Amino acid sequence: MTRPRIGVTLGDPAGIGPEIVLKSFSRPERLPAARYILFASPGVLEAEGAALGIELSFGPAVFEGGEEGRLELRPLENPRPGVTRGMPSAEAGRLSFLYFETAVAAARAKELDAVVTAPISKTSWALAGLKWRGHTEYLDSLFPGAVMAFWSERLKVALLSHHIPLREALDLVREDVLIRFFLRLRDCLGKTGLRDAEFLLAGLNPHAGEGGVLGEEETREILPAAAMARRAGVNISDPIPPDVVFRRALDRPNTVVVALHHDQGLIAFKLLAFESGVNISLGLPFVRTSPDHGTAFDIAGRNEADPASLIAALRLARRLSAAAL
Repeated sequence: MTRPRIGVTLGDPAGIGPEIVLKSFSRPERLPAARYILFASPGVLEAEGAALGIELSFGPAVFEGGEEGRLELRPLENPRPGVTRGMPSAEAGRLSFLYFETAVAAARAKELDAVVTAPISKTSWALAGLKWRGHTEYLDSLFPGAVMAFWSERLKVALLSHHIPLREALDLVREDVLIRFFLRLRDCLGKTGLRDAEFLLAGLNPHAGEGGVLGEEETREILPAAAMARRAGVNISDPIPPDVVFRRALDRPNTVVVALHHDQGLIAFKLLAFESGVNISLGLPFVRTSPDHGTAFDIAGRNEADPASLIAALRLARRLSAAAL
């Protein structure tokens, strides 16, 4: 049987990325069988392993169901001075980008079927002088139109805009932008198995504008875009008041809420599925997933981080990449 090749990046070495990676792979029976390649600094792994009392062995490993998989290490640079656990820094940003960039390059060269990324710090990336705010923005520079979505058993959400200020996000709520997004989202989701997905479209204003009384974006931009998308075969609703749309989507496996800015979608999603949710990038030639949380600098080094979301990301990456083989 051909097993997917899944690259795993360590994330920000000053955050909880090293901890949740080590915890996830310390009990391989929780993971589906695959060939896992870890992109990391050996020195960071050794220091974190010593602190946690975890020593990983690289080579054959037994994964879920008793099947033998492989856990391999792609060793990259060890940190230079300047990385302190629990604090963003230029050096931590440089290293976390190195892990990620190297794994993405391997995926683009078809050496990997999927990439699973532990959390990075946008502050650390900025301190390192990187021009991308995060993983999704870098991927979008390589594959324009990449879509940020969030996956859990009970709720799925796709975001029109990613990590930009709210004032800039509101400028994207235009008919032409929305139509392109709806069509791309429909096409991207077809590759995940959700070929008949139903989209519930969140309104932008309270009560979805209430006919223009509470805002004109719904009548001027959003309704025409939804109507045009339906004529193109997209199963999408008219804008639904954003305070009820998530409730309507709950426990409907083929339903995806389309949120019009980052926090509109993520507040509801993380309230419901913080420990088990997965961030997925759609529209790439390979699978990319990550935990739905950040670096948690406040608990880094305290052995309190829960690896559940990373394990969920590994499971989803394996399922989607195996289906594509």
